[in-house]
Amino acid sequence: MSSDTQSNRPLSEEELQELVASSDAGGRNPVGNVGIFLAVVAALWSVFQVVLASPLSNVVLPGSVVNNSRQIHLAFAMFLAFAAYPALKSSPRNYIPIQDWIMGALGAFVALYGYFFYDKIVNAGGLADDTDKWVALGGLLLLFEAARRALGPAMAIIATIFLAYVFFGASEWVPEVIRWKGASLKKAMSHMWITSEGVFGIALGVSTKFVFLFVLFGALLDKAGAGNYFIKMAFGALGHLRGGPAKAAVVGSAATGLISGSSIANVVTTGTFTIPLMKRVGFSSEQAGSVEVASSVNGQIMPPVMGAAAFLMVEYVGISYVEVITHAFLPAAISYIALVYIVHLEAVKRNMPTLGNREVHLARTVVGMLSFFLVFAGLCYGSQFPVEAVTSWAPSSAGLILSLIVCAVYVALLYLAAQVPDLEPDDPNAKEVELPVIAEIYKAGLHYLLPIIVLVYFLMIEQKSPGLSAFWATALLFVILLTQKPLKALFRGQSNLKDNFIDGVADLWQGLIDGARNMIGIALATATAGVIVGTVTLTGVGQVMADLVEFLSGGNLILMLVMVGLLSLILGMGLPTTANYIVVSSLMAGVVVELGAQSGLIVPLIAVHLFVFYFGIMADVTPPVGLASFAAAAVSGGDAIKTGFTAFFYSLRTVALPFVFIFNTDLLLIDVTWVEGITVAIFATIAILVFTAGTMGYFLTHSRIYESIALIAVAFALFRPDYFMDRIAPPYTSVEPAAFVETIGQTPPGSEVRLVVSGPDFDTLEMTDTTVVVTVGNEEGGEARVDAMGLLLSDEDGLIRLEEPLFGTPVADELDMFDYYGDEAVRLTSVSLPSSQPPKQLMYIPALILLGLIAFLQRGRAVRQEVPA
Repeated sequence: MSSDTQSNRPLSEEELQELVASSDAGGRNPVGNVGIFLAVVAALWSVFQVVLASPLSNVVLPGSVVNNSRQIHLAFAMFLAFAAYPALKSSPRNYIPIQDWIMGALGAFVALYGYFFYDKIVNAGGLADDTDKWVALGGLLLLFEAARRALGPAMAIIATIFLAYVFFGASEWVPEVIRWKGASLKKAMSHMWITSEGVFGIALGVSTKFVFLFVLFGALLDKAGAGNYFIKMAFGALGHLRGGPAKAAVVGSAATGLISGSSIANVVTTGTFTIPLMKRVGFSSEQAGSVEVASSVNGQIMPPVMGAAAFLMVEYVGISYVEVITHAFLPAAISYIALVYIVHLEAVKRNMPTLGNREVHLARTVVGMLSFFLVFAGLCYGSQFPVEAVTSWAPSSAGLILSLIVCAVYVALLYLAAQVPDLEPDDPNAKEVELPVIAEIYKAGLHYLLPIIVLVYFLMIEQKSPGLSAFWATALLFVILLTQKPLKALFRGQSNLKDNFIDGVADLWQGLIDGARNMIGIALATATAGVIVGTVTLTGVGQVMADLVEFLSGGNLILMLVMVGLLSLILGMGLPTTANYIVVSSLMAGVVVELGAQSGLIVPLIAVHLFVFYFGIMADVTPPVGLASFAAAAVSGGDAIKTGFTAFFYSLRTVALPFVFIFNTDLLLIDVTWVEGITVAIFATIAILVFTAGTMGYFLTHSRIYESIALIAVAFALFRPDYFMDRIAPPYTSVEPAAFVETIGQTPPGSEVRLVVSGPDFDTLEMTDTTVVVTVGNEEGGEARVDAMGLLLSDEDGLIRLEEPLFGTPVADELDMFDYYGDEAVRLTSVSLPSSQPPKQLMYIPALILLGLIAFLQRGRAVRQEVPA
């Protein structure tokens, strides 16, 4: 592949599909009876997962199957990995060697070991015997080999290093700071394979319960034709603008990111059409590839269907998926807006021509796009009202009536689709490019929005589990795939209904196979990452890493965040996004929260997890191993490394945003009112556009260096107005700890008070600080309010000593790091009460004035230079 890209030869369509297959679904595709057998196994896996996610799973499936669904999930993945992924580059692609059949069968058996011998393991209390330990060891070796084939060597190597640390942690060659006593083979294998602490842990559980259904949903939606519809609509809306193909690539990739969890598949799907057109209007091969990479990779951070790591956040952070996508929405949305602006600036800087002969109406285009999204959001939100009406009118048969209503709407939309020709993929290399006309094509795919509305309704309105929500959306897609072709033929007066129905069955069959094959890598990644998580829980290396990182960063939170970001990027060179997120969040998320508390900054756990997630997806971009960049270079014929660096430059906003929302959690819509949320959204959008202009060196015309610096400063002020306001008017007033009880009695209920507590660390006995935020209650008097907080205080000669908080009290978990029974007392060292502070939003005014001044200077220069708008 690299040789092709280096010689600037774009790969053919067949070679590109082979590239996607080798990275996402397995490069081996045998024909004949073996091919049919593999297809049946893959389809069976999809059907099993759909039944498991259904409301009837406990009725249809035996309890033993439901309880051991993780084992069955991994068994399918292991068997298909050995069947679909060749061992070496020289291994055969058109048939499966005997050794791969044997390893596939053994892999499936050892994955199912816990299912076959469930009673024995339960009776032994989850402790491994001699047979168990050897089966588990064989299972780990087979898992690592399957992961090496499907994910590359890095995942298996990192997992092997962690496993070696479990056994040899007491060796002299292990650095003293992370040395531990080591574990026996029996104990380690019990932890890693027999219990749910290792391979069969939370990560594999999330893959089983949630991720598979969303990957299958995407595969079926794409098979139905939604991907081509979204790209056509994006080109119809934006293709006629300056730099239109690039803008359409961004919007099209955002839409296809909804149905594709893979950056590489997204790049190839949309890039084969968008990249040649970008090159036609003046983008270089590397720039065209970079735009596609930046927009495709960002598809993983765009709600409502984010990358697989978002579902892991639900379990790791302990919040609902609705909350995850609520917090993730604003940064993702402004990130995409900024990317559209980046390609606009590139087009204006180079005075690129427009495609087609359509008249350009930028305002009309923006209003049209905004209207579409608002109408779509309104449909998702408004769907609850007819549901409530039907439920209150006929509660016993509401499900049946609503199903019939959805089917009626689907048939009506399909009737509209039958009035226009089916959409065929365009040839981007044609001499004359005919841009689609929205008014003529929008009817052709409105029914594709129906499963997405159903998904969003169940996720956001009904707030069902992600798995059940995806089940209902997938069930509707089953109906669409089977019926859309025959119903269209019926509405068009055609007679070949049987052939069209057979085509629909074939599409559904292929969608089930594609969904399963796309899941092989994710299932193996989550299982292998379970070894790393198991090592952390077994050895306690997480706490040691916390001390090590704190030492290296000198207690500086920003430096530590930079280190976490770099770790994500380095690991991401060899790990897929999901595995990268699991490893880094397991090691670092708690450390960042803890160090933030020691620095006086309360960092919400979700902010840290999103920080790790953002840097994890950046690894698909970053040279020298950014896989999405290599895929884009294969499409464009450009240089892969240059494409990677350009894509990284275009993605600077994705690097900057995580640092912003760690310090300003308003961006994540945490504890904000509707008015505050709208205000934050407006000014964050302005800020990201200004930041983009500053980093691109172009605003209304080419910027001078001091103007670029000023633009970045304006962006910082709009993102972090609190940074400047806190220096003008401090948000807290310090109170002597000795006066804490008396002061609390006079503080208005509901106020948030910050306490700094110092004491010996329970593990290291070294003195450490942490910041705790407590809310003042309605109790009468200071002592009653302090007792309600769970604080047990005593005054010893001016030293306010703190006893161990009672279990279950508000501060018990936050203060469990201290040793309360040592020689050094745990004490209250600082109390800060909220003080009256002017609204931080006042800092927007000087920032906007400075922005207006820069615009005034550049406008004058642009007029003199006659720069195009």
